[in-house]
Amino acid sequence: MTLVGALVAILVAASLSRPLVGVTSPPRATLRMAESMSLSMPVPSARARPADRRVSIDELSRASAGKLSDVFADMDYDLESVAAGDVRVPRLFLASLPADIANIRESKVRKALFFQAVLPLVLQVNEDILEARWRLWRLDYRQRTGARLDALDRLWLAAMAERYGVERGDMRGLLRRVDIIPPSLALAQAAAESGWGTSRFVHEGNAIFGQWTFAVDGALTPLRRDAGKTHRVRAFASLLDSVRAYARNLNTHRAYRELRQARAAMRDAGKPLDGRRLSGELTRYSERGGAYVSTIRTIIAVNNLRRFDGARLSTSDSSI
Repeated sequence: MTLVGALVAILVAASLSRPLVGVTSPPRATLRMAESMSLSMPVPSARARPADRRVSIDELSRASAGKLSDVFADMDYDLESVAAGDVRVPRLFLASLPADIANIRESKVRKALFFQAVLPLVLQVNEDILEARWRLWRLDYRQRTGARLDALDRLWLAAMAERYGVERGDMRGLLRRVDIIPPSLALAQAAAESGWGTSRFVHEGNAIFGQWTFAVDGALTPLRRDAGKTHRVRAFASLLDSVRAYARNLNTHRAYRELRQARAAMRDAGKPLDGRRLSGELTRYSERGGAYVSTIRTIIAVNNLRRFDGARLSTSDSSI
């Protein structure tokens, strides 16, 4: 391996810190917070409550669906306030969904809890993607104005090209792939693929998007797989890893080239990304084809998920 190749490999492993294959071990935790958070975090609110009320990791590691719902309420984290722009989404990342979420009888309550749990994960992944995208824009501008990039930037670009499967130097190709997935689309697919957080794949392997794999390690075998089929479902150490893999899948796999083209066209036209429109390019995501697209669009419409496309994570650990 050449020196440049070795450095690129190191940069991929160390700087990006995102594994390219599924994790074999099943999830052990129920909650993972942002690294900057302390072992407990204040729960602010405009409403009166005991001044020492705090949410601890230990408390949430044993949380049932009902307990988690109470915690969200104590944090003033509700979907209507988020949609209205009154509050931001807390940086609280569940590593796994509560095992008893299926026991919530009222569909509206179960759906709300599911979206509250998944939305921060989607926003975090999109935030990471946008950070990389802005760096690409800056480097592309510098190159087009004749500036010479330093060694670190060149290595970073080489690592990104390898990660996203484009030729080195193809900035246009990178910018087409390094882009977010609208929350409306991600939430709808998460709901459809996980049975609103109740599927076996979610609870045994955090596989919230049902991604297929033909690897044996780090995968779950479907119980009702058709005769002659050999696919499995990728398992992940946490829900956040699953969301990252989902975004990378849509951003790199040849099956979703049309989705990336449609998204780039929206960008070029200065239009907001439309999850419903982009869902039309997902006929190859499921064996159901067009029927799958109709399901995703129905979930987006019935649950008014477009209202979350403008949602943002909190800017600090202590506020929503």
